[in-house]
Amino acid sequence: MLSDAELLCLAVAQQLLGVSSERRWIRSLGGLMSAVITELARDVDSWHDLLRLVDSTPLPCAASRETVKRSELAGHAGYGCCASHSRFFWGFRLYLISTAEGMPIIWGLAHPKLGEREVTQALLERDHQLIAAGQVIVGDKGFAGKDFETFITDKLGAHLIRPDRKNEKPRFGKVARHRQ
Repeated sequence: MLSDAELLCLAVAQQLLGVSSERRWIRSLGGLMSAVITELARDVDSWHDLLRLVDSTPLPCAASRETVKRSELAGHAGYGCCASHSRFFWGFRLYLISTAEGMPIIWGLAHPKLGEREVTQALLERDHQLIAAGQVIVGDKGFAGKDFETFITDKLGAHLIRPDRKNEKPRFGKVARHRQ
């Protein structure tokens, strides 16, 4: 929620910068919003902790076929499945790497058909300086994969902890209470 003063400040800045569309305004500020979130995260005590959490969640953008057909997000958003909620949706997936308190460190939106590991790896490659060597990244079973774990270990110098899959030798056990 914005206060009246904040809304007025944004409206004046939007006019002074010559941005007539709110959509263009928000898109053009993506990098700045990321920088502000990072600076806020650096002020949180848990920024210095070794623990980071990684997950993704559906971000539905339309509930009917008619809305999907006329949406300006067509070509960007898509249909996906949320296994944890047992439902299909049209929109994006929001990816977050956060402190243990939930303060976002790295975030991004992606088409829901893209793989979790691939999107997360791309985000980590882009913002690798925000992950310190020795940090522990806790995720769910969707982040299981030899290539992804090798990337985390060899390229970032971090450690990935996730629940064991049924078909693999036990390594981490159940990590649900840590993730929650």
